[in-house]
Amino acid sequence: MFDLKKKENIFLNDDSVSSAGILMRKEQIAIIAFAAWLILISVFMLLSNTINFEIFFFLSLIGFLIIVNLITPQYIQPGYLRYFRFLLAAGIVIFGVIVAQKLMEILGLEIVFQ
Repeated sequence: MFDLKKKENIFLNDDSVSSAGILMRKEQIAIIAFAAWLILISVFMLLSNTINFEIFFFLSLIGFLIIVNLITPQYIQPGYLRYFRFLLAAGIVIFGVIVAQKLMEILGLEIVFQ
């Protein structure tokens, strides 16, 4: 009836197994995708001879937002998602500071710390 020597896991589907047969979790796939996104941004910046920290930060923040949105489960909140939220909040604060600096630069205002 049942073959105990047969080692099949009915919980694995074809989407979660890579071509090498190694099971990858969503977090690992997200890290690989984010690293590939950062490398892609860096390569295009180097090829265009336009290395700008603000543009790099903005594009990496957009990539981070997309990847976090894609790996977030619909009905539960895993523990690792809390740390993503902290990183996300820090990124939004830094983005706000960059936008405020650019706005002040356009308006000709400056802040003098004494």
